[in-house]
Amino acid sequence: MKKHSDKIKFCKRCLYSNNHPLGLVINEQGICSGCLIHEEKDMLDWKERWEKLKRLIKPYISKSGKNYDCVIPVTGSHDSYFIVYTAKKLGLKPLLVNYNKYFNTPLGIKNLTNLRIKFDCDILYQNVNPVSVKKITRHTFMEHGNIYWPTLAGGSVFPVQIAAKYEIPLIIWGAHQGLEQVGMYSHEHEVEMSRRYREDHDLFGLEENQLISLSNNINEEDIFQYLYPDDQIINSVGIRGIYLGNYLRWDPVEQHKKMIEKFDYKSANFKRTFDSYDYVDCFNYMNLHDYLKLCKHGYSKVTDHASREIRFKRITRDQGIALVKSYELIEPEYTDLFCEWLGISSKKSLSYVINRTRNKKYWEELEVDNWKFKGLSSFFDNKKIDLNESEKKIKSIFLSNSKLEDDKKIEYITFGKGYN
Repeated sequence: MKKHSDKIKFCKRCLYSNNHPLGLVINEQGICSGCLIHEEKDMLDWKERWEKLKRLIKPYISKSGKNYDCVIPVTGSHDSYFIVYTAKKLGLKPLLVNYNKYFNTPLGIKNLTNLRIKFDCDILYQNVNPVSVKKITRHTFMEHGNIYWPTLAGGSVFPVQIAAKYEIPLIIWGAHQGLEQVGMYSHEHEVEMSRRYREDHDLFGLEENQLISLSNNINEEDIFQYLYPDDQIINSVGIRGIYLGNYLRWDPVEQHKKMIEKFDYKSANFKRTFDSYDYVDCFNYMNLHDYLKLCKHGYSKVTDHASREIRFKRITRDQGIALVKSYELIEPEYTDLFCEWLGISSKKSLSYVINRTRNKKYWEELEVDNWKFKGLSSFFDNKKIDLNESEKKIKSIFLSNSKLEDDKKIEYITFGKGYN
């Protein structure tokens, strides 16, 4: 590894540094807190934890079988299939809820429709006024380099609003990001959903009321859909959100393979990462959103994916480094769709806003609109690793059985209960 600032330390096992935005601790042996907590996956008695989960959810199962036992937030990607599968396996009758992100891919709509049909569940959709969504997105993009705030805010609050409205106290989530990535908690802490984590991490400290400003045209009517129910309502209904990752040995790759085999989940290749399972429902998450992450934090989603695969020992650290260097600087796709949707006049205007977000710690402007990347992966030695071999191994792990877009026309699917 190249010599670097004493302020930046890298885990000797995965590819994370102590600059991780969620916060990460590296011990005297050079191992990060995320890797140490990951070791619990091979140490805990998961049969016993499964039984604990069964005892936990037992009081919520309706005796009559007519009422909903829990709320499950779902999308056309990520871990939705496995969460619903697990809930049904536990004997729960879930009410599914979906927040419309408006950047939907045809593949995501197909996956969501298939999920609803295969698991025979009722589903509620939230379609926030797109004019308000665009107003907020325009503001958060310009001022904070964040195009995903409405999706993160809506996706994390809509399930709680529905739980409060229909008095369904149990919400089931998948894995806790802070635990999985940086070891923020132990599995044995059995941490649950909280308003504070949503505000500090999901929303990057930017709460709904902070969006209203004299410098923009956002008003209270634009933000009320994102307001978290107050504590009195939470306590009166007894709302709690549990994470399945505390009770099952969470492994997204193996879980997705199972969902592909059993329920025909569709996956797709991306240009900016090797993972073909995550976020196939969105044109922007693995593209512009991910590139903005690279601009601000000096690393992108491919580092998250590589670190996860290193921890599971499916690839080596050197292979992970090679993959990160191969993918992270690839230009994002589908930016023209985003420009058209938001009303950005040209790609030059888009570049102007993107360049405003670049953290000078990780980027050097050589000349106008010509940037040199000095991000976290640049501290790793360029060892002679056979990238083709790394890619070959990755392709044996990740299955791609479809593609994001439709053959007829590449466009956002604003809303669709089904898609042919």
